[in-house]
Amino acid sequence: MKYVRFTKNNQNLFGVLEGETITQLDGDFLSGTAKSTGNTFHLEEVTLLAPVDPRQVVAIGLNYALHAEESGKPIPDEPMMFMVSPTSVVADGDEIILPNLEHRIDYEAELAIVIGKQVKNVQKEEALDYVFGYTACNDVSDRNLQKKDGQFTRAKSFATFKPLGPVIETDLNPNNIEIKLTVNGEVRQHSNTDDLIHDIESLIVKVTEVMTLNPGDIIITGTPSGVGPLKPGDDVVLEIEGIGQLRNKVVDGTKGTNRPAEETQSA
Repeated sequence: MKYVRFTKNNQNLFGVLEGETITQLDGDFLSGTAKSTGNTFHLEEVTLLAPVDPRQVVAIGLNYALHAEESGKPIPDEPMMFMVSPTSVVADGDEIILPNLEHRIDYEAELAIVIGKQVKNVQKEEALDYVFGYTACNDVSDRNLQKKDGQFTRAKSFATFKPLGPVIETDLNPNNIEIKLTVNGEVRQHSNTDDLIHDIESLIVKVTEVMTLNPGDIIITGTPSGVGPLKPGDDVVLEIEGIGQLRNKVVDGTKGTNRPAEETQSA
């Protein structure tokens, strides 16, 4: 089943997507109690939001062997985890704003785990019981700042650096799905999650050894090989089997005309 968040008549709403039709729910699907209102909308009538508004974004680095190889780094014995600001999350169709055109800022196609129930110290055989579903995430990353800082939080936390969506799919085998990213129609990344070094269950186990995860939190699970730089004007499409296409346009943020509203208001 595909779940969405969307806006209609200036209201933030929740729904289930079937084909091109959204059936509105009477509350947040993460509650487990949301029911159909009977109201339906065509996709063209609404604006999709990021399908979840996470309080925590946990990221995993170097989780595909070929990406570790292209990065010139050894394969980690355990999942390499770090935190990303949830304020970096944007939706399908939103712009990716490049704040510094002199820096190399890369795309990274990733499967995102959406947590459905509070969880801490879970066993591997029970890990998927705490998953609500899965969505797509483009883990946009400033390589200059990664190298300068020696860690990843600043490089990956700029506003618009985590496009997420377009839906949460609940009926999916996360350890065997195709993942592909194109830039301007050219395939740049193409792999399958069966190449993950640490599978989905193992990631949940290791993250929850460290922290409590709550409904709506996400784990982004690493990117395949083929990462590369973005430039203004690029049209980036991340497609994950069973989830759909996450499409975002890249724009120049150095001129001050494309800054997010919240940033503009606080200036």
